[in-house]
Amino acid sequence: MKLRGVFGLNVQRLRRERNLSQEQLSFVSGRSRAYISSVEAGRRNATLDTVEILAKALNVEPKELVSTNAANRQAIRVTKQAAPKSAD
Repeated sequence: MKLRGVFGLNVQRLRRERNLSQEQLSFVSGRSRAYISSVEAGRRNATLDTVEILAKALNVEPKELVSTNAANRQAIRVTKQAAPKSAD
């Protein structure tokens, strides 16, 4: 997975854990809701300044936003939830 995707999954996971909407995170971070949506979808190539700003808004260290371990756990959970149940 590309780092951009890892970053997006981590932002989304942390935002949801804090019960924040994209709009609320955008207000706290000074970024637009559309920008937050693009980051979470992995469509936006965030600058280091943005990593720092979003980390501060989410009250985490910047390294947590780019950690592949946290993103992989999220991807596994999503995959398990989306997997169709077998018909027995």
